[in-house]
Amino acid sequence: MQETLENLPDRAKDKHKENKKFFSKLRKKPPKDLDRQMQELHEEEFAETNCLNCANCCKTTGPLFTNKDIERISKHLKLKPQQFIDKYLRVDEDKDYVLQEVPCAFLAPDNYCLIYDVRPKACREYPHTDRKDFHKISNITIKNTAICPAAYNIVEKMKARIKLK
Repeated sequence: MQETLENLPDRAKDKHKENKKFFSKLRKKPPKDLDRQMQELHEEEFAETNCLNCANCCKTTGPLFTNKDIERISKHLKLKPQQFIDKYLRVDEDKDYVLQEVPCAFLAPDNYCLIYDVRPKACREYPHTDRKDFHKISNITIKNTAICPAAYNIVEKMKARIKLK
C-alpha cells in the first residue's frame, strides 16, 4: 500500500488533463443512469478496498465540519461545542471549520477512527464516488484521485465503462 500511496499523486497528475476533458464532457451530457453506474463502480471498488489499509485521506487532508458535526462530536467527547472548536478546529479561508492540523487527531495508529460512529459527514461520504449527481463534483473527484487509491481506480474504471462522444 505504501508504494501505491507514494506513486498516486504522480499517477493522478499524469491523468489530470485526460480526467478534466472526460468530466467536462460528462457534465455536458451525463448518461441517464450515471448515478446507478457510479453506485455499482463504488460498490465494486469498496468490495476490494479496505480503507484501514490506507487512511491516506485522514493523514493528508481534513474534512469540513458542519455545525451538526460539531454538536454531535463535542457531545460524544463530553465537551462543549466551543471547547471542541478551540481544541481541534480552525476557520479556513472559506470561513469553514476544518482541522487545525493533519493527520487527523482522531486517527489511531492502526488507522481506526476514534470517533467513527460520530465522524463528520464529509468523512462518512468520502471519497464521494457514490454521490447523486456525481457529474457535478468533478473538481473534488479529480482532486481525490491524488489522495484516495479507490477514487483513482473508480475514475479509471468509469472512463473505460462510460463512453462519451
